[in-house]
Amino acid sequence: MTQLNIKANRKAVKYSKRILAARLCWGLCRCFFRCSPRVAYGFRNSLLRLFGAKVGQDVRIHPTAVIQFPWNLAIGDYSSIGDSAYIYNLGFINIGRRSTVSQFAHLCAGTHDFTDPTMPLLCPPISVGDDAWLCAETFIGPSVIIGNGAVVGARSVVVKDVPPWKVVIGNPARIIKDRNLFSE
Repeated sequence: MTQLNIKANRKAVKYSKRILAARLCWGLCRCFFRCSPRVAYGFRNSLLRLFGAKVGQDVRIHPTAVIQFPWNLAIGDYSSIGDSAYIYNLGFINIGRRSTVSQFAHLCAGTHDFTDPTMPLLCPPISVGDDAWLCAETFIGPSVIIGNGAVVGARSVVVKDVPPWKVVIGNPARIIKDRNLFSE
């Protein structure tokens, strides 16, 4: 191991005993979350609330969704998180009202400062607006804001903010059109 790596290891993130205990308890309770019947949305919502998540009314989170830290999650009324979606919320993730995070989507609110040789952990937030749709297998990077009504196409990689009521696709995601719900 090089001298630089030894110094980097000494600067690793140190979690408080309280956070370590919460992580351990959540890790144990995650099996109840995952093994719950598909239609047991209320049970899963209650379990998330027990661990500090802010969960709105009639939220549908599927049992195979992975939520890293419930205490760093807020999800608005009538929103959903699909099968095998991965909510890596080292930083706070806010999902608005009536929004959909589709299957296998990945919201990543954690990264490292690669400009520092010790690569400290950074936990920037992610915000998903009201009425937004993150389609299947999308990747949303740290610090990204998805505007109200925006649609992120399947398998898109979003590393910059998406304006409200726009449709984006690709890697990196680019705007292809406006989202018009009520066309004439």
